[in-house]
Amino acid sequence: MQNMASSFVGFFLFFALLVGHGIVELEASHHVYKNLQTVQSTASTNQPYRTGYHFQPPKNWINDPNGLMIYKGLYHLFYQYNPKGAVWGNIVWAHSTSKDLVNWIPHEPAIYPSQPSDINGCWSGSATILPGGKPAVLYTGINPKNSQVQNLAVPKNLSDPYLREWVKSVKNPVMQPTVQNQINASSFRDPTTAWLGPDKKWRVIIGSKINRQGLAILYKSKDFVNWVEAQTPLHSGKDTGMWECPDFYPVSVSGKNGVDTSLNGPSIKHVLKVSLDDTKHDYYTIGSYDNVKDIYTPDEGSVEGDSGLRYDYGKYYASKTFLDSVKNRRILCAWINESSSVADDIKKGWSGVHAIPRKIWLDESGKQLVQWPVVAIEKLRANHVSLPSKLLNGGSVIEVSGVTAAQADVDISFEISDLEKAEVLKPSWTNPQLLCSQKGASVRSSLGPFGLLVLASKGLKENTAVFFRIFKGQNKYVVLMCSDQSRSSLNQDNDKTTYGAFLDVDPRHQKLSLRSLIDHSIVESFGGGGKACITARVYPTLAINSAAHLYVFNNGSEAVKIAELNAWSMKRAKIN
Repeated sequence: MQNMASSFVGFFLFFALLVGHGIVELEASHHVYKNLQTVQSTASTNQPYRTGYHFQPPKNWINDPNGLMIYKGLYHLFYQYNPKGAVWGNIVWAHSTSKDLVNWIPHEPAIYPSQPSDINGCWSGSATILPGGKPAVLYTGINPKNSQVQNLAVPKNLSDPYLREWVKSVKNPVMQPTVQNQINASSFRDPTTAWLGPDKKWRVIIGSKINRQGLAILYKSKDFVNWVEAQTPLHSGKDTGMWECPDFYPVSVSGKNGVDTSLNGPSIKHVLKVSLDDTKHDYYTIGSYDNVKDIYTPDEGSVEGDSGLRYDYGKYYASKTFLDSVKNRRILCAWINESSSVADDIKKGWSGVHAIPRKIWLDESGKQLVQWPVVAIEKLRANHVSLPSKLLNGGSVIEVSGVTAAQADVDISFEISDLEKAEVLKPSWTNPQLLCSQKGASVRSSLGPFGLLVLASKGLKENTAVFFRIFKGQNKYVVLMCSDQSRSSLNQDNDKTTYGAFLDVDPRHQKLSLRSLIDHSIVESFGGGGKACITARVYPTLAINSAAHLYVFNNGSEAVKIAELNAWSMKRAKIN
């Protein structure tokens, strides 16, 4: 009877989705399935897509990471969570803590609707450490009119390292749309970590838009409670649409250490990141911040909008950084949403995971950022396997055995001796994602595709190919990095978009390195030591658990050399 009941519920949910009853589009980046927001799934015990070492709660919907900080030696992760179902809705700030950013202990939700200024939802926001080491959180609340307003909350007990209880300001909302300021009440959200200016006033930006112009609206405050809108935004972008989850922070022009969010000067550049609601991608520019005029100016040559620099060229959104003041590093966290259907999400009883936290710093060129998984993740490594340096002839496929291929960390580097045979890059080939889509893993060239086949089935009916191609461009060689999901699953209901990025590495003088973190339904790949990152969600039907395989391949006509390969099985992290 139980099986029949669950089948009936599954059919009913699927039918409800098909006919579209109760589906509403909000200006909030998410479809709203009102009839499904409180449906408790009878989730199957067979869960081949749940992760082993990526952050996710036991069930239900999650999205943006919020309020990231370190306090009394503990890392705090708050996140958008629906406690009642596997689709977006009923949003609260769930809360977990960690000693290493890998293993996490759950706590009760920290912030949930309780005031008029957040009664219809507690949306994203950020933490700021005030003088004396006191944390404060600014977050977006949805009021009874469904307007987006900004609220303040502080810990109830500063002696509690777990910060389990929070108190909301009686002054809430501390920032709100009015007739006078003409701020768009449906597009005013996601306050950043605040920083101090030379006038000792706090500054914070909130994402917004006017028609198609994206805005970083700036507010100032002497006491963190009473906020006044600045006369002009910190920055704006033409025809970019809504700027969600903005992030604004300084980076050192030399070295990999993180710096305090209020720091400025000749040895500092600034990063402005925005999550574009239109494309669901996170873009950033590097530039200069005039902290007297409160204006951010991207460096010359910066591209704003859809064709600009991205943290990650795959599934990676609503990212947030924070300064880890204990280890002097800036840490980047983000939400990885599903590529499966809503019906499948409800069936499995959960939706959304978080990426492995990454250390982030400015590249030596000063023109882009570099990211690398936090080193603590390496403590989960086991069963080390290595391959000796060898030539990989065109058409070769070599299995990497001895690791749990569904839950692994693999690091490989290639050397190419004869670059003259590289395919010529046509001037029109400027979009790397489109180029990877047209030249997938099955399309043979001279130098490429070569790389990894991950979450692959025996016989390769299913596989996700992460690979390089080398082209001959104008006066230089161009490296293309791709993640090809087109054969990732026999289930045709999944989004199997192929992703791509150009990698700023010179193959004449540098090895081509690729590291992939494989975790059942996630492949996080880092090219060139973290100069280009691509995250994919895949749902194989054959290549699951012990039936998954890992291969090195070269489908180009020319041989390439494997300089080094190291792979490890990954142990399970302790998560919630």
